[in-house]
Amino acid sequence: MKRDIIITGSEGLLGKEISRYFEKQDTVHKLDLTLGHDLTNEQFVKKWFSKNSANYLINCFAINDHFDKSRKKNTVLNSTLESFQDYLNVNIVSLFLVCREFAKNNKKGSIINFSSTYGIVSPKPDMYDQSHKDIGYCVSKAGVINLTKYLAVHLAPHIRVNCIVPGGVLHKQTSLFIKKYSKITPMKRMMKKNELNGILDYLCSEKSSYMTGATILVDGGYTIW
Repeated sequence: MKRDIIITGSEGLLGKEISRYFEKQDTVHKLDLTLGHDLTNEQFVKKWFSKNSANYLINCFAINDHFDKSRKKNTVLNSTLESFQDYLNVNIVSLFLVCREFAKNNKKGSIINFSSTYGIVSPKPDMYDQSHKDIGYCVSKAGVINLTKYLAVHLAPHIRVNCIVPGGVLHKQTSLFIKKYSKITPMKRMMKKNELNGILDYLCSEKSSYMTGATILVDGGYTIW
């Protein structure tokens, strides 16, 4: 049966791959800042979700300093409060807004949020040549996990909410970074961008009908240590 799936952050690295995968058989509704959709705008989000219903919501959108080359690389000591607040505003506040409006306008369904390995463990400074992974990103992604659990409790039993924790995605990193990352990952490599499609297909189906509040690691074992 054809599914209606909303994908936020649809034009990002993973969003594009996920959209292509589901578009082969399902109806995909794309939301992305590059398409003119500002998910930090409460009125826009309320209006859009009131007019667009779906079975499933996949939330890929986020601020990530790794992909935003315009953002200054900060350490703990020089990170500004404004930068920290930006991460929380997009990665937590706006995510809550999107999930809330989906729940208001759909009597049943499934929400899949995206955290990060850095929402579970701290980045290793030597992986980034002392140009630290931003603290705002890491703290906000930790928040995604507990936001998911809270929503899972309060939206049950009609709407299920789960969280995926993807590993580092292979995409234009330096050979040195790939080597370092692979060395400390049991699978000995970075993740291919299509390796989330299977678990997403499962979560966007009745095969996962008794699954909610779960944190699902797809990280090649990176967070085992």
